[in-house]
Amino acid sequence: MTGKTVVFLCVANSARSQMAEGLARAHAPGGWQVFSAGSNPGRLSSTAVEAMREVGIDISTHRSKGMEDVPLEDADLIITLCAEEVCPVAPGGRARRLHWPLSDPAAGTGDPGARLERFRAVRDDLARRIAELWTD
Repeated sequence: MTGKTVVFLCVANSARSQMAEGLARAHAPGGWQVFSAGSNPGRLSSTAVEAMREVGIDISTHRSKGMEDVPLEDADLIITLCAEEVCPVAPGGRARRLHWPLSDPAAGTGDPGARLERFRAVRDDLARRIAELWTD
């Protein structure tokens, strides 16, 4: 990768894109700026915070943001993370675009343990994919 700004997009900016932002900020090479946003921002998921804390990354101060709150026009890379929902469409620009269809871990039902497992699975998938970004 030669760009310096990456933006992760999903719908609520509460789980997938927040975890991606935290992971990318923790592991990006120097000089990178990392943002996340949603087309219909909600609230940061406490389960996402817990799953990230398990790997030593604190996203507890993050907040859900709309697409107008991040520098999409300056992005070198935009990554959408939606699977079942309609993903946000970022306006024009020069950015390289990737789509990583990941199921929303907050959408399922079940006990807290099962819910945390879904978040862990998405977190680990994101971690693998993000690590590969810096080797392209």
